Amino acid sequence: MSAMNIGNEAIRTAVVGTGRTGVSVIRFLLANGMACDAFDESPVTLPDGVHVPLHIGALDGARLQQFDRVIVSPGISWRHPALVQVREAGIPVYGDLQLFGEHFHGDIIAVTGTNGKTTTVSLISTMLDTLPGGIEAGGNIGKPMLELIADGDAPERVVLELSSFQLERAEPIHPRWAVLLNVQPDHADMHVDMQAYRAAKLRLFARQGEGDKATLPGDAEWDDLAAELRGRGAYVRRFGVGSAESLDCGVQMTEQGAWELFWHHFDTVYTIDASQLQTRGRHQHLNLAVAGQAAADFGLSPAVIRQSLTSFRGLQHRLQSLGEVQGRQWFNDSKATNPDAARAALESFEQVIWVCGGLRKGLDVSELKDAVAAHVALMLVTGSDTTAFIELARLAGVKAQTVGSIEQAVAAAAAAPAGLPVLLSPAAASQDQFRDYAERGRCFADAVTALESDA
Repeated sequence: MSAMNIGNEAIRTAVVGTGRTGVSVIRFLLANGMACDAFDESPVTLPDGVHVPLHIGALDGARLQQFDRVIVSPGISWRHPALVQVREAGIPVYGDLQLFGEHFHGDIIAVTGTNGKTTTVSLISTMLDTLPGGIEAGGNIGKPMLELIADGDAPERVVLELSSFQLERAEPIHPRWAVLLNVQPDHADMHVDMQAYRAAKLRLFARQGEGDKATLPGDAEWDDLAAELRGRGAYVRRFGVGSAESLDCGVQMTEQGAWELFWHHFDTVYTIDASQLQTRGRHQHLNLAVAGQAAADFGLSPAVIRQSLTSFRGLQHRLQSLGEVQGRQWFNDSKATNPDAARAALESFEQVIWVCGGLRKGLDVSELKDAVAAHVALMLVTGSDTTAFIELARLAGVKAQTVGSIEQAVAAAAAAPAGLPVLLSPAAASQDQFRDYAERGRCFADAVTALESDA
């Protein structure tokens, strides 16, 4: 995946995938005097003003080998036979992150992990935007990253939400500040195996060294990586549920038995009582703590950090409160597409009516047995793969009901005994019934809103 000089107009470039990322690559190349051809296996059209040859149909490795390089969107499988064939022929194949890394020369703050990336990036962006020169957010959030530098007026610093798909198909970038939030088996099915998924995430730290900051979970499995980074001269921070004496940021329990969020500003520990935060759940509060630590590391005052964290109301589809309707609270956590994310949401409640199910992708939901037994009063199971969830209910000793749709789940929840909150946290992907998790979450929210008019 060796870099090429983008100023060389003789380079022939194939851009595979014409979604938002692919179009941003095409526009970036055209703006820099480079011609390219676009390829997509779906019957698509390019946006107005984007004029390049468009090839529709199954990718052909032989045809792609006619180009000097191939730039691939993150939604295209890295193991696609045509791309494997091109790589084996020695032709550079990479993604938009490599182009960005070659042409952006400011400070990069990078966030990766299976869950929590968007919340963390949003908060970092909000807080660091108060610095001189501000900050721009991109990657999997907001704008595709190449749009941040498309007009030649690059920002001083950027915060990027990076997926394993982006990291695996680029020469490692060099972030000044980077965090790995977690690695859980959600998107591992898009990689050769779990180890390949983990390795893709860890590419984030490959070029960090003297003066850079790396933030890692406090679990022992990351100790070797922490030692390696310290050996290169990087400053390593650790976060998690524990104490401010052993961790740089995270969540801890006070002597009075209450939970509080904490971060360090130099040698001073700053805390916020969890009751002052507008978001629920220790997993959410860990994301806030990491964002607060990033802000402190870039020089923001504790007062600004405190105000930002206590005023943050959360993001759509991420344990989002929909308010009280028909005498109970409703929560939209449609982004919880794997068991680990659902467990974190369930543990944010004493007892809850749980709306779950969808496209399981082979993930083992039985690992939720203890959390379900402790926190779920009733399971409402929807989606194409209900069997595993009904078996989970049996193992946990919890009542379960199969429903045909999200709307039916909302109606069933509304008819349940009053008082208990209702949580959509599917522990499964959405593509069996919906375009994506956001459409599923909107469907749930709309069904809840409709209850008000029926009251």
